Amino acid sequence: MRVAVYHSNSDIRIEERPVPEIGPDEILMRVRASGICGSDVMEWYRVPKAPLVLGHEVAGDVTEVDGGVDGVRVGDRVVVTHHVPCEACHLCEAGHETACETLHTTNFDPGGFSEYVRVPPLQTDRGVLVLPDDVSYEDASFVEPLGCVVRSQERAGVRPDDTVLVIGSGISGLLHIRLALALGARRVFATDVSPYRLGWARRSGAAEAFDAIATGEELPALVRDANDGRLADLVLLCTGARTAIPQALDCLEPGATFVFFAPPPPDEPLEMPMAELWRREVTIRTAYGAAPGDLARALELIESGEVRVGDLVTHKLPLDEIERGFQLVADASESVKVIVEP
Repeated sequence: MRVAVYHSNSDIRIEERPVPEIGPDEILMRVRASGICGSDVMEWYRVPKAPLVLGHEVAGDVTEVDGGVDGVRVGDRVVVTHHVPCEACHLCEAGHETACETLHTTNFDPGGFSEYVRVPPLQTDRGVLVLPDDVSYEDASFVEPLGCVVRSQERAGVRPDDTVLVIGSGISGLLHIRLALALGARRVFATDVSPYRLGWARRSGAAEAFDAIATGEELPALVRDANDGRLADLVLLCTGARTAIPQALDCLEPGATFVFFAPPPPDEPLEMPMAELWRREVTIRTAYGAAPGDLARALELIESGEVRVGDLVTHKLPLDEIERGFQLVADASESVKVIVEP
């Protein structure tokens, strides 16, 4: 089979490897759609681990099933998650499944940018969702990224009367806009530095989409003007740009929640106005990944149409063109979601 081996965003090599052989309690999946995630193109995160086969937003067909597996059959159309929690440790029992050490050490073999993946026993047991007939492979590849968004907003506690501000309108930001509206947010605003992505924010339902560079320190005043004199009840940081953090913090209403959905690079220290945030009773949260329940909820939202995803696919590329796909995602000026079809 062919696999795409990542060395850097501009160096991805197609190689031939044997199709993985499944073992006890495992399945083999033929990959039909594999989305390129924003985290895939973060070179500070990926290059130190290279070479490796990336790809974790995957959907496809089950082609082999070990005899000990229940609930999955050859021919099933499925979405498979790469990370799963143990569901038994104190973190899982407390609802922090994505902090579980097992989740951080599990994966499928080799990665979604390949023709086949072997799904290990733990993922086969709790990380496989059979697709409804009316959900396409492309739509199913959004289950993982939408699951991360679901977890973030459910932990933040979006309320029907909330005003939500999404900082960064890449694919995660657009999914946040659409989910917040589906959960009943009163208004959703968005920012970005790209006119292209600002257009997509408006098409996704943002009441206002602000140019983050042009507005600068004026953003809080613009939010107030568009929101009956109030700032945002929930601010979701969906960009790793360090300069976006002070701007985001300035837009928090007293009692608001601020969520680090996208992290800045680890070698960049952050200065936080803790005394001011303390005085205004601001809650600061982080959100990492998705647990099985989040993924199941994401699939429900996609199937029901409550969160539209299909229109976000701007490019579908064969495996041979994956390097172009990475460059499109890294540049982010003329693509939203890029799907690789191995």
